[in-house]
Amino acid sequence: MPQGPGSGRPAVPLPPDPEAHVLAHVFKVVMDPFVGKLGIFRVHQGTLQRDMQLFVGDGRKPFKLGHLLRLQGKRHEEVPRLIPGDFGALTKVEDVEFDTVLHDSHDEDQIRLKPLDFPEPMLGLAIEARRRGDEQRIAEVLSRLQAEDPCVKLDYRAATQETVLRGMGELHLRYLLDRLAGNYKLEVDTRPPRVPYQETITRRAEGHCRHKKQTGGAGQFGEVFLRVEPLPRGAGFEFVDEIKGGGIPSQFIPAVEKGVRAAMENGPLAGFPVVDVRVTVYDGKHHPVDSKDIAFQAAGRKAMLDALRNAGCMILEPIVAIEISAPEAKIGDITTDLIARRGQVLGTETLSLGLAAIRGQVPLAELEGYAGRLKSLTSGQGSYSILLDHYDRVPQDVQQRLAADFKGVQDED
Repeated sequence: MPQGPGSGRPAVPLPPDPEAHVLAHVFKVVMDPFVGKLGIFRVHQGTLQRDMQLFVGDGRKPFKLGHLLRLQGKRHEEVPRLIPGDFGALTKVEDVEFDTVLHDSHDEDQIRLKPLDFPEPMLGLAIEARRRGDEQRIAEVLSRLQAEDPCVKLDYRAATQETVLRGMGELHLRYLLDRLAGNYKLEVDTRPPRVPYQETITRRAEGHCRHKKQTGGAGQFGEVFLRVEPLPRGAGFEFVDEIKGGGIPSQFIPAVEKGVRAAMENGPLAGFPVVDVRVTVYDGKHHPVDSKDIAFQAAGRKAMLDALRNAGCMILEPIVAIEISAPEAKIGDITTDLIARRGQVLGTETLSLGLAAIRGQVPLAELEGYAGRLKSLTSGQGSYSILLDHYDRVPQDVQQRLAADFKGVQDED
């Protein structure tokens, strides 16, 4: 149903009048290997004709409708006009995306169709190019697949430095990977996505580094004393400059902070980013000739590592809010399975048609393979959605395992 400008505004009636302003809705985008980008639409109002000017959504720049197509199976038949109720397609208009509205007057700039409710893609695979040099092409092709299918999502996780392709299930993801290999000759390696763990500190501690390097010519010198303190969960990072008396000149303080941030990228316990920490630089020394940015950057990084080793680091894991929809008869089995995954059930609600909703919290690390497990428990009738809720400390056995894995990687290096 078309809607007027602004959220909550009443629906706008669209009589199928061929003499009125043009309004058409793009309900599908196809990347045709021969034609290019193909926007398939339905005309709701007005008459579309070749060579007329149209706008896409809120776009201020018009485009000329060079080719107007009617799809007949695999054939694309060019037609002179389309009237209300007709389905058509246009090509080579890059601004056309799924769910956009085509119109011929700025009076209709803000008109939208009521968005469809698509299920959230839950199953994900981390992907990387098998052949070096294919990274850019894979990114372009995945962007095309995402434009075609609203149930495909592509996420780049900076914390784990991986690209995650998400779909509705194993069959959906297999279809997407087959298209990559078959249509575009691109091979990728896949694995389950890494869990974005974090590290934080448990107590106040101090660190110190005296960086001195002499190589015959101009040397390097910088000395940094700093203090770290834990912050409340989710507070992030604070950097405080308490230098007095010119121990570290003000122009070198940004270099110290840069070194501190570099040390926080890989925590000492298991190599995960360090968060929720206040760092206070309270003293230091400099040399009038040898002090420079690179020296204080190195001193800041090493002093931060020294402080972190003394601050009792612990590992945090992401806890997600989960909502599961399933037949009422399966609530007991689902609840038992959720608790076995270190989850908590916060409430249940009866829905229509014999369904029920379960709300709870569960560690993200415990949801690997959960889509298949829920499908098995509910004979394919269950679905779920998740949303990051907060970070919390991992159990001691999990922390020991993660730390041992990180030490093993370091020993190999």
